[in-house]
Amino acid sequence: MKLSERMPRLGTETAFEVLVRARALEARGRDVIHLEIGEPDFNTPDYIVQACIRALQRGAHHYGPSAGLPELREAIAEDCLRRRGVRVEPENVVVTPGAKPIIFFTLLALVDPGDEVIYPNPGFPIYESMINYLGGKPIPIRLIEEEGFVLDVDELVRRISNKTKLIILNTPHNPTGGIIPREAMMEIGRAAAHYGVPILSDEIYSRILYEGEHFSIAQVPGMLEQTIILDGFSKTYAMTGWRLGYGIMPKALAQQIARLQTNSNSCTATFTQLAGITALRDEGDEVRDMVAEFQRRRDFIVNGLNAIDGMSCVMPRGAFYVFPNITATGWKSKPLADYLLEEAGVACLSGTAFGSYGEGYLRFSYANSIENIGKALDRMAGALAKARPSP
Repeated sequence: MKLSERMPRLGTETAFEVLVRARALEARGRDVIHLEIGEPDFNTPDYIVQACIRALQRGAHHYGPSAGLPELREAIAEDCLRRRGVRVEPENVVVTPGAKPIIFFTLLALVDPGDEVIYPNPGFPIYESMINYLGGKPIPIRLIEEEGFVLDVDELVRRISNKTKLIILNTPHNPTGGIIPREAMMEIGRAAAHYGVPILSDEIYSRILYEGEHFSIAQVPGMLEQTIILDGFSKTYAMTGWRLGYGIMPKALAQQIARLQTNSNSCTATFTQLAGITALRDEGDEVRDMVAEFQRRRDFIVNGLNAIDGMSCVMPRGAFYVFPNITATGWKSKPLADYLLEEAGVACLSGTAFGSYGEGYLRFSYANSIENIGKALDRMAGALAKARPSP
């Protein structure tokens, strides 16, 4: 069977590949500490689980509208006003099975072969994968470690051209945990508005923030009609397996994104959407408590990494990842990540899994217990102390 010419251009998400390798080691009796996968280790709050059970018991077993249930779209619009101060209507919302389809559908709807897309590097690998798959031209903007992994706004503005069809932003950021400051966001918004370039704003970690308040590009004057907000329930409510995400965008684009969903997966599961309404409207202290625990783990792992010879780690301001610089160890990123898995039983990701500018870094998810993080730090320190860098 001959594949299409575009299939080799499609990338992957390395976290799942490393997870498979780690599970294979565990099947052979090895003890592996999982710091590779970007998934909260908490259970979904019970009030959400019970809402889903009630929805199933009441017969929520059938198809719904491609754009999502009207009542969930209304709840999302209310949440957008409450958290961002941005007023939208349910018609601006498209609900999807997980937030990742918003990346897929937005690029499908806006990007033709040869069009340029500006995106952060290191960054979530699906951005670059989908740009390449569609025949677009990826325009990576390096994140600056010394600035807390904030992108170079001047470089971004310089790279905008008449071929630029989309700018992708991500704050708080995967894999670094950095955030884009309000002043930088205002400057990016002014440039995008001037050139008429839409922005896909990945805000999936917007509730996992350790200082200040989240500021969306949609809050910049004049940018609401040029912004596609990506958000969802996976990270905030520990609902990764529920597959429930959404996009907020101009109504005309929302109609096209809904058509793409009709042609791909028809709709999002009805009972998960009904649980999502409860998640948004009946939220208690669960999110706040989870973020507080993540912050405790963040402080612990950053201090521990900075105590390992050859590693230095910037304190992330959001999400649940650290992105330590490992250049002083003498190792390249991928060989070191492989070595730590095989030798120390610590699963992490090479910085290059997030783009070429990720060389010299590793990504650790601290969505694990303090006890396990402590074990991982001890194992890594021991493994590095006895090994020479691999060429």
